[in-house]
Amino acid sequence: MTDHEVQVLDEAEVRAAHTLFRAAMHHPPAGDEQWEHSRRAYVPGRTLGVRSGGLLVGTTTSFPAPLTVPGRAAVPHTGVTRVGVRADHTRRGVVTELMRAQLRDLAERGEVLASLRASEAAIYGRFGYGVASRGKQVTVDRARARLHPGAPVTGEVRLLAPEELDTVVPEIYARLDPSRPGWQERSAHYWALALARHHGGDEHLVAAVHTGPAGPDGYVLYTFVREEHGRALEIRDLHVANPGAQAGLWRFLLGVDLVSRVTTDDPLPLDLPLELLLTDRDAVRTTAVQDEIWLRLVDVPQALAARSYGAAEPVVLSVRDRFLPANTGHYLIGPDGARRTEAAADLELDVDTLAALYLGGTRPGELAEAGRLTVLSSPALAEADRLFATGRPPWSGTFF
Repeated sequence: MTDHEVQVLDEAEVRAAHTLFRAAMHHPPAGDEQWEHSRRAYVPGRTLGVRSGGLLVGTTTSFPAPLTVPGRAAVPHTGVTRVGVRADHTRRGVVTELMRAQLRDLAERGEVLASLRASEAAIYGRFGYGVASRGKQVTVDRARARLHPGAPVTGEVRLLAPEELDTVVPEIYARLDPSRPGWQERSAHYWALALARHHGGDEHLVAAVHTGPAGPDGYVLYTFVREEHGRALEIRDLHVANPGAQAGLWRFLLGVDLVSRVTTDDPLPLDLPLELLLTDRDAVRTTAVQDEIWLRLVDVPQALAARSYGAAEPVVLSVRDRFLPANTGHYLIGPDGARRTEAAADLELDVDTLAALYLGGTRPGELAEAGRLTVLSSPALAEADRLFATGRPPWSGTFF
């Protein structure tokens, strides 16, 4: 037994875990009102704690949320979140023990995939997580930005009353198209997590909804941030069902008074056509391209079998997984699917590298050039590029 004892925390201990996590993120403990909302995000039996000498020094939790993979299948998936360690116990292996125990638990539950949003990029690769999607941060000069005359007009935008936020926005999200790789279902536990800051007073969210011919088809959540030379409108969550809703919500955002800039907090999809919507494309700048989904294949055989593949010659992958050794082995990937095989490998890679290419966000060829994938058969690399390619860049748009 190590000095770090990992346990499943009972309901009475979850608030202490929440306080520990907030301290790790340099936030004070949640007040009673905020905790009443935050506690709903904790799924019973899924919060782990590490003790050292009886003291709670580390925690993590998770929640189930099916995730769309290439080919539109919704695969059993867990969102991993609220990973934190006391400042006086960092760099002592606490996170390693937490991740090891959590991955074993997820495998026993039959989860196929797990994902998280990393606060530091250097942490999670060693536990088998890889960057599976990226998104862009933008800033828009409101004084210069106007939608071009041909931009779609298909409905109207209205502001929600505060009491509508908890019901209307989740209902709209649940009706949106889930076909993009990386799309994630949002449960009541997720919405409690996402809206806890708003209800607890850390920030005031404003919600606007676009309604088209078939009903509500998009929404945006935003807040206001004071800056040295004015005030910025900062987008926190934006999802649309069609181009008309996209144009309508941006037309509304760019018309909000007493705002100098419209910015984003979480990454937007790489293929967002915002510049094409404007008369002056220089009014919008991409300020950063950021990692979004950090993906972990918990059950490699099931994950590979769940997604679709492009037209190409079959390729054999040799996969290594240090934390979940049952995943280690050779896999035959072809247009008809994937399965274990005893055939000789064409490409060798670790499970974090497999996660990076799984949703189509990174080509195997790029990973080979970076030395993260070993090529044993040169022709196989081009075939793997075609097999794992997708028509749209993966994106979730769900932060946790």
